[in-house]
Amino acid sequence: MKQSIQLRLGQHLSMTPQLQQAIKLLQLSNLELQQEIQEVLDSNFMLEEGDEADRFQAADAADARLVQDATPEPTASVQEQTIEREVQAESTEMPDELPVDTRWDDVYENYLPSGNQGSDDNDFDLFSQQSRPETLHDHLIWQLNLARLSARDEAIALAVIDAIDGNGYLRTDCEELLSTLRDPTIAAEEVTTIIHRVQSFDPAGVGARALRECLLLQLRQLPLTASAAAAPAAPDRATPQALAIAICEDGFDYLPRNDVAALARLLGAPEDAIHAALEVIRHLNPRPGTLIAETASEYVVPDIFVRRVEGVWQVELNPETTPKLRVNADYARLIRRSDQSADSIALKSHLQEARWFIKSLVSRNDTVLRVAAKIVELQQEFLERGEEAMKPLILRDVSEALDLHESTISRVTTQKYMHTPRGTFKFKFFFSSHVNTAAGGECSSTAIRALIRKMITNESARKPLSDSWIADELADQGINVARRTVAKYREAMGIPPSNERKRLA
Repeated sequence: MKQSIQLRLGQHLSMTPQLQQAIKLLQLSNLELQQEIQEVLDSNFMLEEGDEADRFQAADAADARLVQDATPEPTASVQEQTIEREVQAESTEMPDELPVDTRWDDVYENYLPSGNQGSDDNDFDLFSQQSRPETLHDHLIWQLNLARLSARDEAIALAVIDAIDGNGYLRTDCEELLSTLRDPTIAAEEVTTIIHRVQSFDPAGVGARALRECLLLQLRQLPLTASAAAAPAAPDRATPQALAIAICEDGFDYLPRNDVAALARLLGAPEDAIHAALEVIRHLNPRPGTLIAETASEYVVPDIFVRRVEGVWQVELNPETTPKLRVNADYARLIRRSDQSADSIALKSHLQEARWFIKSLVSRNDTVLRVAAKIVELQQEFLERGEEAMKPLILRDVSEALDLHESTISRVTTQKYMHTPRGTFKFKFFFSSHVNTAAGGECSSTAIRALIRKMITNESARKPLSDSWIADELADQGINVARRTVAKYREAMGIPPSNERKRLA
């Protein structure tokens, strides 16, 4: 094999650092963008926030104008007073006590924690004082600490509480709890007794092993006055509360169907009393653990605001999410083009990175605004009429209209929100698949779901609409949808089937 040198000419694509940075900024959410901007501001001294810098410059200019607009040449007495004030200001002597309106103790009480008062160490942790959301487990442990239990019973109670899920149900049986405790001297009767003890904790119904037991625990802990005031008492039951307990114990299978006539025959009570007892049951919580679990509020900051002004839809960026950045002019003046020192090279590098970042940020905002404006233009009927007027839309439609690649549209519509008069939606919400209509047109899946929800909302409780009937009704409107497609959309909206929606009363 003979070695030789050959010259070849070819083309290939390569992603420059600037392009990689622009793509990265394009797919960031509001929170991620703020973090990225803050990191760049901390690492690049050439960048500064324009609003803050302008504010400081305006304040300095105002101070300068105040100095220039001062009174003319002061008199001798005024000069003496000025010199005297300057001398007093430069004095380092401080009086023992200064006149104040209030005392320190009147305003601040117990500034330091009780454990740190009088201690010489400076180990006070401010972040340890921040509260966190209380969980159901924390609430049960707090009640357990107040209960006077032996060490043996407390160990069993801890195992029971650890087995309770976020909804308040005990998902572990006695055998599994015994294997968890690993104590052969503990009997199943002891575990059952402690389970009943935990079931008496707040909230009512916690520690139940099934829905029936959860409802019974809540009914037995209801005050008599609340249940007696719900409705007049039944002839063979003391209160609606007692009749509700009988329904959960003996007629629980009739409860999902709301079969009032069957419950009246089973319990020998009039239908009015059954209705009153069912009203008591409806006010119970099937997931008692959710009453205690606190979750931190999460707020969505929209990227785009959509408003209708004089019949025209206007799209604009959220100014709070697009901070104004600029190059620091003072540092930029320090750069000398002919100087090749290490400091000058570092300044030039930071200046170039700052300009690239500002350009990438401007390109991101412009692309997001263009995509949002095109979405509003294509989905204008949704903004005016609602979900039933939603048009089918895919990424290719927007990319062809804006002459952008589909991957760019996908990055823009990721984790971005749009605030409209109908609410705040993700960009992805406006994109949906389509179904062919009998007239040769297309109907979006969002509009079909809205029609299905409207039909089910207006249906009769005694004769709920089946999936086949809904599919036939949509076919009459020119929308060709199969029964399984209707079932898929219904399940996606969290709507139960027709047999579970049926009510006999």
